Amino acid sequence: MSKITKRKHVMNEVMWDDYALPKDNQSIVKVSRSRGNNLHEIITPQGEEYLVSMPTKFRKNIWVKRGDYVLVEAITEGDKVKAEIVKIMNKDSIKYYKEQKVWPEEFDDDKKESEKSDSDDIFVNTNRVHKQYLTSEDSNSSVDDSSDSESE
Repeated sequence: MSKITKRKHVMNEVMWDDYALPKDNQSIVKVSRSRGNNLHEIITPQGEEYLVSMPTKFRKNIWVKRGDYVLVEAITEGDKVKAEIVKIMNKDSIKYYKEQKVWPEEFDDDKKESEKSDSDDIFVNTNRVHKQYLTSEDSNSSVDDSSDSESE
């Protein structure tokens, strides 16, 4: 099998959601950072942190970044590396898991907090003049306010 054919099959497997619910020895975790050498540090819903490995079939074909959610399967022979990635979650699979009530509630709260903080962390360019434009409602209310102050 050529490299391109292999990559095509791996990408189809990742994109094609079979929507299988996690088994007993599998869990949904969040990637906190990449440690290199196909190892990723993850956080469980309970707050535990450990390393997981990327299987050979995903290497150089699929990339996982900080904040992504993955389905991992525990392995027994590892001291530091305690699990292996089975599936990389996308928006559709996350939505399906939430509908099936399998999604950890701890990750729901995490996402809401990150959305709030993202809007606060937006960079404001101080080198440009910022103009505030009045909408039609704002201009009407300012006219009403000025007429009230004049009558008094």
